[in-house]
Amino acid sequence: MNLFAQAVQWILDPLNYVGVNAIPLRVFEHLAFTLVTLVIASAIAIPIGFFIGHTGRGRGLAVSVAGAFRAIPTLGLLTLVALWIGIGLGAPFVALTILAIPPILAGAYTGFEAIDRRTVDAARAVGMSEGQIVRGVEVPLGLPLLIGGIRSAALQVVATATLAAYIADIGLGRYLFTGLKTRDHAEMLGGSILVILLALALEGIFATIQRFVVPRGVISSRSKVVRVRSSRARPMVNSAVEKGTQ
Repeated sequence: MNLFAQAVQWILDPLNYVGVNAIPLRVFEHLAFTLVTLVIASAIAIPIGFFIGHTGRGRGLAVSVAGAFRAIPTLGLLTLVALWIGIGLGAPFVALTILAIPPILAGAYTGFEAIDRRTVDAARAVGMSEGQIVRGVEVPLGLPLLIGGIRSAALQVVATATLAAYIADIGLGRYLFTGLKTRDHAEMLGGSILVILLALALEGIFATIQRFVVPRGVISSRSKVVRVRSSRARPMVNSAVEKGTQ
């Protein structure tokens, strides 16, 4: 508990908010690094996921590749890429982009697969082209699951981005490695707390976005189903209560 108090004191210390190692600067670096990684991973994974979800082709291969990517140790991959392309930001970008692709890819194609096929068939029946079906039907209905995949990737990347400081002077991970060298455990714990707070902030933002991208028709249909089920269940409950009182 004393160490936690020291970590909080380290975070609140005004001296840590000035200079090249200032907390706001490190938070900005960490956040920018995470967002750029997500943008690159999304640019790769979303088109592939949409193609798989719309056509149904290559799903088995995508699942296998995504599972293989998830099983790769991030620190080992980071070290291997660093040995290949050298020290700097390139290696963390490559490693964390590989880490972010599987959940975004899964969210993209499962969002399409979760759509009732009768809805897609109805769109074809009224004369919509395949491109119009993707843009006007499948993307809006599959968007919540896609945002969920990006949300999962964001949490993984923002937590693992601390390893970027292993080979590059960037982000909140710098506090962990500096504290490890100097045996300043308060600095290490303070840096960890900042990473947790940043992850919670991103979680809240993406959870809010995921909630608001649900189409209104889907929300209203769900509420109607709930009302119908509750109205059907109410007479059964009343009957059970009457039998119990007799």
